Amino acid sequence: MAMSLPHQIRAISGAPLAGDSAGAAIEAPSSATVTAVWRSPAASNLRVSAVDSDRISPSPPLSPRCVRPDLSVAAQALMYPATDVVEDREYVAGGGAQAKDRKGVPVFVMMPLDSVTWNHTVNRKKAMNASLQALKSAGVEGIMMDVWWGLVEGEKPGEYNWAGYVELLEMAKKHGLKVQAVMSFHQCGGNVGDSCTIPLPKWVVEEIDRDPDLAYTDQWGRRNYEYLSLGCDTIPCLKGRSPVQCYSDFMRSFRDTFDHLLGDTIVEIQVGMGPAGELRYPSYPEANGTWKFPGIGAFQCYDKYMLSSLKAAAEAFGKPEWGHTGPTDAGEYNNWPEDTNFFKKEGGGWNSEYGEFFLTWYSELLIAHGERILQSAKNIFENKDVKISVKVAGIHWHYGTRSHAPELTAGYYNTRFRDGYLPIAQMLARHGAIFNFTCIEMRDHEQPQDAQCSPEKLVRQVALATQQAEVPLAGENALPRYDDTAHEQILLASSLDLDGSSGGREMCAFTYLRMNPELFQPENWRRFVAFVKKMGEGKDTNKCWEQVEREAEHFVHVTQPLVQEAAVALMH
Repeated sequence: MAMSLPHQIRAISGAPLAGDSAGAAIEAPSSATVTAVWRSPAASNLRVSAVDSDRISPSPPLSPRCVRPDLSVAAQALMYPATDVVEDREYVAGGGAQAKDRKGVPVFVMMPLDSVTWNHTVNRKKAMNASLQALKSAGVEGIMMDVWWGLVEGEKPGEYNWAGYVELLEMAKKHGLKVQAVMSFHQCGGNVGDSCTIPLPKWVVEEIDRDPDLAYTDQWGRRNYEYLSLGCDTIPCLKGRSPVQCYSDFMRSFRDTFDHLLGDTIVEIQVGMGPAGELRYPSYPEANGTWKFPGIGAFQCYDKYMLSSLKAAAEAFGKPEWGHTGPTDAGEYNNWPEDTNFFKKEGGGWNSEYGEFFLTWYSELLIAHGERILQSAKNIFENKDVKISVKVAGIHWHYGTRSHAPELTAGYYNTRFRDGYLPIAQMLARHGAIFNFTCIEMRDHEQPQDAQCSPEKLVRQVALATQQAEVPLAGENALPRYDDTAHEQILLASSLDLDGSSGGREMCAFTYLRMNPELFQPENWRRFVAFVKKMGEGKDTNKCWEQVEREAEHFVHVTQPLVQEAAVALMH
C-alpha cells in the first residue's frame, strides 16, 4: 500500500457528530447569534470517500490543543523580527496572503471537520482558542474551515443558523488569523478520516428519498447521497428551488452575515463542487467496500437527469443509439484498465469515436457545473475583496497508463493524447478563480509502481496547465505528513519550478492538512514550525534547511510547556 510510513495516521471510522463536548460551554461569545434569512419560495445512503486512506484522503479531524497565552507573545517575538511584523501581510492577487514586497508561500491550516457542533457552538472552544493562538505564533497565515450546508440550513429550507461560525470566525479574528471558508455542499461522513457525520440538510435528503434520481447513480443502480447530481442543477426540485439556487442563497446569506469580516479576516471562499468538496464525480465510493485503491472507479451518469442530457447530446451528434447508456464495457470499480475493453491501451473504446463523444459530454457537463456555481459565487462576492477557489482531486493512480481510467471516471478527460486539466484551468481563469490541487506532498517512488501511480508528474501537468491558462495555483497535502521528506516535496512543488522555467511564479497559498494531536507532538511541531518559516522565506532565500530549523528551535524551546499542556488537555 502507498505511504506506509510510520508517522501515517490511521483512519478513524465515522461517528455521529456530538453536541458540545466537555468544556464546550466555556466562554461562549455574546455574538453567537442565530441568523435566519433568505427563505426559499414556494435507495440506500451510499456515502462516498475521497480516496483510500493510503492515498489522498484527509487525516482524522480531532480537536486541537490548548496553549498558554503567556508564552504566545514571547514565541511570536522570536519568530518575527521587528522588521517583519505579521500584521503587514495582505491578501494579494492570486488567492494567498503574502507579505508586502516579499516572496514566499503563506501557509494555512485546516481545522477539524467537527469544529462546529450540532448545537451551533464551537467544539471544545477552550482548546480551539488556545490552538489558534499557537498556530499564529508559529507564523501560520490562517486557517481553512468547512462551512457545512447540512449544519447551517439543516432543518428548514431558507433558514440559516450561523451561530457556531460566528463564534469560530470571531475567534480567528481575535488571533489575527486569516480564514479560507469552504462552502461545503457535500456530506461529511463515510470518508476516510471523517470522525463525524454531517449529512446533507434533512429536507434535501427527504427530497432525494422522494426522487432518488436527484442522487448520482452508477450503472448498477447504486445511489450516492454525498452530493446532489449535477444533472438536476437547474431543476426546481428542492422545495421550489434548484440546487444551484440553494447554493447561491446559502452563499448570499453567508456574505450578508459576515460582511464585516470579508476581505479582512475572511480572505478566500472555496466553493464546494462535488464529493469531498472537489470538482469531480463520486466515481470511487469506498463505503461498504464498493471501491478499493487502485481501482479504476465507475462512471456516474445513470440518474434520469443525466441520461436525458446524454440522449439529447447523442441525437445532436447524429448517433441517437449512443444516448441510452454509458459505456457497457468499462468494467467495475475495482478493475484495472487492462481488465476492460473500454480502458485497455490497445483498441480501447476510450480512444474511439464513441469514446471521444461520451468522454467529451461527461467531462464538459462537469465543467459546466463548475461554471454555473462559479458565476453565482463571483456575483455574490463581487467587490468584497475575497478570492474564489475551486478544489480539484489529485487522482494519480494509473496515471502512467494511456487511458488514465480513474481520471476519466471522475470526469477529468485526461489521457496520454489529451490534456484534461487545461480546460478546467481555463474555466477557472474566466471567473478569476484559484485552482486548488491536492497530493502536493507525494513522491512517485512512494506509491505502488504496479498501479503506475505518478503524483509528481500529475502535479507538474497541473502546474503547467495553470501557467498556460494564467490562473493562480494553490496546494494542499493529501495525507497527514510530518516528516522532512514530505515538507521538502511541498517546498519543491510550491516553487512551481517543476519544468525548470517557472518564470518567477510560486503557489499563491498552501493549506496544511490538518490541525490534530499529532501536529502538536514535539518533533512534529518542530518540523512544522521550520516548514512554515521556510515556506515564508520563498524559493529565492539563501538560507539552508538546517539554518531555518536552528532558528525554529528557539520557538520550539519557548513553546515546549504549552505543547505539553496541550497534550494533557487533549487526553482528557
